[in-house]
Amino acid sequence: MNYQPFYGFSQNNQNRQNNRNQFSTLDFKRGDVNGDGIPDTVYIIGTKSPNPNSPFVDNIMIVVQDGRTKRFMQIPLKDRAGYEPKLFLGDFTGNGVDDIMVSIATGGSGGIYYYDIYSFLNNQPQKIFDSDVFYKENPVTVTYRDNYKVEVLNTKTNQVYIIDISHREPEYLAEIYDSNGKLKKPLTGDIDPLSGLYPIDFNLDGIYELFGVQRIYGRYHADGLGDLQTDLKFSNGRFFPVTQRVAIFGSGI
Repeated sequence: MNYQPFYGFSQNNQNRQNNRNQFSTLDFKRGDVNGDGIPDTVYIIGTKSPNPNSPFVDNIMIVVQDGRTKRFMQIPLKDRAGYEPKLFLGDFTGNGVDDIMVSIATGGSGGIYYYDIYSFLNNQPQKIFDSDVFYKENPVTVTYRDNYKVEVLNTKTNQVYIIDISHREPEYLAEIYDSNGKLKKPLTGDIDPLSGLYPIDFNLDGIYELFGVQRIYGRYHADGLGDLQTDLKFSNGRFFPVTQRVAIFGSGI
């Protein structure tokens, strides 16, 4: 882990001026993240675009000010850039100490976000969730089937979900199926990375779980078929899917 003291918030006037020229504070929260019982201050900072009309932010990092020593420490977020970074502090691991969750909008048309969660116990950062890793480790296929069905298959858990698309517009269906409901040719869709990841204390025990949302789409990205929803819980050093479901979009009658 690339972790080192951070001097950008030095009391030195020149250092403060240099820091203002390079970094902006994008969000901050207070909570005990190192486990010493004293609230710390957690910042997320980054470099804004030179274009004043662009909200794009680069060089994003977490900065933690130890509430006891007042020392600043940084956690660079490698390969993270985007829009409107936000912080959330809460206990995901069950050790009674707040963890640090960061969300960053990618700015793409799919509404996709980067999500990272760090433990900072004893001032030692450890990444315990990475949305990119989650997407790679939980592969899902989307396949059109005969009789106006779409199969959504989690190939890791072998859980399958069937979406009935028989209510779709006749013109849409006629491009895919013949008059007997048979596929004219093999057709697949796909699933996005996370577009939402929400900390929720499902058990009301003071420990947060995660509720993740991924968009399922068909022939093209705007052809939304539903959402894959996953509940995740931290156990044995990582987050595991506990339950998963597909939510479909309604239609008029």
